[in-house]
Amino acid sequence: MNWTGVIAIDGPAGAGKSTVAKLVASKLGISYLDTGALYRALAYYLDSLSIPAQESPELRKALFDVTVEIRASSVFLNGTDVSSLIRTPAVDRIASLYSALPSVREKLLMLQRDQALKGGLVADGRDMGTVVFPYAPVKVFLTAQAEVRAQRRYDELASRGVKVDYRKLLDEILQRDEADAKRSIAPLKQAPGAVLLDSSSMNAEQVADAIADIARAVCHV
Repeated sequence: MNWTGVIAIDGPAGAGKSTVAKLVASKLGISYLDTGALYRALAYYLDSLSIPAQESPELRKALFDVTVEIRASSVFLNGTDVSSLIRTPAVDRIASLYSALPSVREKLLMLQRDQALKGGLVADGRDMGTVVFPYAPVKVFLTAQAEVRAQRRYDELASRGVKVDYRKLLDEILQRDEADAKRSIAPLKQAPGAVLLDSSSMNAEQVADAIADIARAVCHV
């Protein structure tokens, strides 16, 4: 399939966006842009410098100095691989706070759009279809019941040997849903023209197949 456009997948925390996006990219033979990893890396970086999640000259200088790159499936922060360090509940919590800041969003907006110039890609996040790629030919809003999302996150962390409490994860997901929906800049919402997919009773392969079929229909193949 000669796909050269963007497939934008948005949705709340724990909906399985990253897993599904990677599968879709593989099925269609195109690139995967892990936007969530970019935001997590910046949040991890700013928090490590003890810079509060609020606009300030200090924050803007730190953003000017930092470099974040995705190479294959790894995330590099100032040349150091931080892939495993940014996939924790603690970073999940602060990522939502930092991602609401205009300076943080501006830092990554151009990077994300530049990636699309290199060819077809699948991008997942919370504002891919509304802000970053509003003219993407395929836009999907992927969601699932909060309890299902919490269980998926629990299973993912448990598989990596991370001990967490399910109830705490559920509470954090509900709090993040509210914060993402109410933030003043790029709030989480379904983009105009986006297909709504509830994956509560679907596995990742089924969701990926559905999105790939949508892309093929758009491409008329």
